[in-house]
Amino acid sequence: MSAQTPSKRLTIRDIAAMRRRGEAVAMLTAYDATMAALVDMSGADMILIGDSLGNVVLGHETTLPVTLDDMIRHAAAVKRGSQRALLVCDLPFGAVIDPDTTLVNAMRVLKETGVEAVKIEGGLAMVPLVEKLVNHGIAVVAHVGLTPQHVHQMGGYYIHGKDETSAARLRAEALALEGAGAFAIVLECVTPALAAEITQSLTIPTIGIGSGKDCAGQVLVINDLIGLNITPPPSFAKPRADVASVIRTAVGEYVAETKAKRGPVPLVLRAD
Repeated sequence: MSAQTPSKRLTIRDIAAMRRRGEAVAMLTAYDATMAALVDMSGADMILIGDSLGNVVLGHETTLPVTLDDMIRHAAAVKRGSQRALLVCDLPFGAVIDPDTTLVNAMRVLKETGVEAVKIEGGLAMVPLVEKLVNHGIAVVAHVGLTPQHVHQMGGYYIHGKDETSAARLRAEALALEGAGAFAIVLECVTPALAAEITQSLTIPTIGIGSGKDCAGQVLVINDLIGLNITPPPSFAKPRADVASVIRTAVGEYVAETKAKRGPVPLVLRAD
């Protein structure tokens, strides 16, 4: 079956089976129906509607201004554009507070978008929240290491797990979140050696981003992958295309052609 052939949408059982087989999980972000369709047709197993849309779509410096309404609007568009990939929607900053509030917000996401799962950033403090959601039938992806929603508390963006204290904390967080029922866990900017160790200690797939090649899968921001940026991508993201250059060229040619074919246009003054 080709990647372009419509097929049944993947489920968390399919993702678990991939982990058992040792098959890598390919995950990418998407924020609108057209990009979702392209990512989906190209064979991605999971699509993340990430709160990274705050940076790459909405023009914010961090993910913190992104609202639940923002996530729902974009997740619903991605659902309409995709057919096969399992869809995961970030719960944004402010939507993950206490178990009851988080449950209400997660239910709203699933009801209004049709996605299959939500993602929650954070470590041990998130364990009761993950348990609450899972016990109410909501599939959850956990996220540890660099968690952008905590950028100010962490003091910036950097590699995690370099010292034994940090490494021990990440090991404990990953095991606890698996025990709480998360069906996958994102390891962002974790030292490759530690990411490999955590991957081997879990039965659920680890999805790395900037964490080396030994995770059970990888996720990237689609704009970083295809070179659709006006600023350099993170060092771990190697663009496979230069879409920004294609757009600049096409638009530049359009602007030049429009002006050449239609100018100068005489101005006709009306007599009052």
